[in-house]
Amino acid sequence: QVHLVESGGGFVQIGGSLSLSCAASGRIFSIPVMEWYRQAAGKERELVASITSEHHTYYEDSVKGRFTISADNVKNLVYLEMNSLKSEDTAVYYCNMEHQDRWGARRNYWGKGTLVTVSS
Repeated sequence: QVHLVESGGGFVQIGGSLSLSCAASGRIFSIPVMEWYRQAAGKERELVASITSEHHTYYEDSVKGRFTISADNVKNLVYLEMNSLKSEDTAVYYCNMEHQDRWGARRNYWGKGTLVTVSS
């Protein structure tokens, strides 16, 4: 079992910055992919950014150039640095990690989410 805990959410003014972090704990063998999702009120959860263990990254179009995902594979941490925040970035942000066990089986784990509110 793997447990994920996000931190760093809160209130920030439009144009401001915020950093999120997510720590994984438990019986961890390998985490090939770490991701950040978000879900705004009344909308479906969407992938914001992802990073592989080889540090290949993906960003959703609306956050390109503003958000940066990074990871510490040794400490099983993933970060999301958010700059130039817009009101439409307001959402609950969730950490997701794809865990692979020693036999190659993969399973996704989710954190409980952290709320980011961007307002004037």
